[in-house]
Amino acid sequence: MQNNSLMGLKEHENKLLTIWSQILQDSGAGDGAMEEEESKEFASLFLSALEKSGNFDEFEKVEDLIIGIASSRGKRGFSPRENAQYLISFKQAASKVISELITDSAELYDANLKLNEILDNMMIMTFEAFMKGREDIISRQVDEISEISTPVISVWEGIVALPIIGTLDSSRTQVVMENLLQQIVDTGSSIAILDISGVPAVDSLVAQHLIKTVSATRLMGAECIISGIRPEIAQTVVHLGIDLTGIITKASLASALRTAFDMLQLNVVKRKVIG
Repeated sequence: MQNNSLMGLKEHENKLLTIWSQILQDSGAGDGAMEEEESKEFASLFLSALEKSGNFDEFEKVEDLIIGIASSRGKRGFSPRENAQYLISFKQAASKVISELITDSAELYDANLKLNEILDNMMIMTFEAFMKGREDIISRQVDEISEISTPVISVWEGIVALPIIGTLDSSRTQVVMENLLQQIVDTGSSIAILDISGVPAVDSLVAQHLIKTVSATRLMGAECIISGIRPEIAQTVVHLGIDLTGIITKASLASALRTAFDMLQLNVVKRKVIG
């Protein structure tokens, strides 16, 4: 396969850029001054790589650059489709310049085939980079939401409460236990209340996670109370044959707090206001 025609594109870089810019503008995939600088850098590096060699090894810097450009465009609101259109437009511009330089049909076909091979591979890379970026964002958001949704609250001297909202899975149970145990150590609390009012459903797996959390709390020398046992949850626990024997359970957080006061031999009374 001959690559001399592609290598000669470097001499027509300005013309290619002008055509590319026009195609981008017509397609609506343009982005002003920032894109103009990115496009110049990409075209220069890409054409220089073509000029040096037709092998993929010479395009590592170009590939790194296009991934960076795709990431930058993604942050500016461009979709994967628009990122692909960015390279498709470059391909169209380069193909147009090549067609003006080559008169032999076989040579023109080979040149376009090589160009497509290189740029199509880069398009795949931009999609992969976009998906990886999205996955990283989602993973970070899941961790942040998990942290936010498992706050340990010191409700009284010696009493901490952890309201659980949403589904309790293995990874989240680990976060719950770590946060709860650390707060028990930091506050010196002897009673921990796990409130599951915000848990949509309790199955055998969720129950096992709760039992593990209670066991870990007891190993730290603290007693654990599970509150928020709604009627439907109680029925499910009985139906599944889940053994919660030895674990204090209450229907509401208020009831659990009263039990905690009794365990600490505290008596909270309403103060009379003298008018």
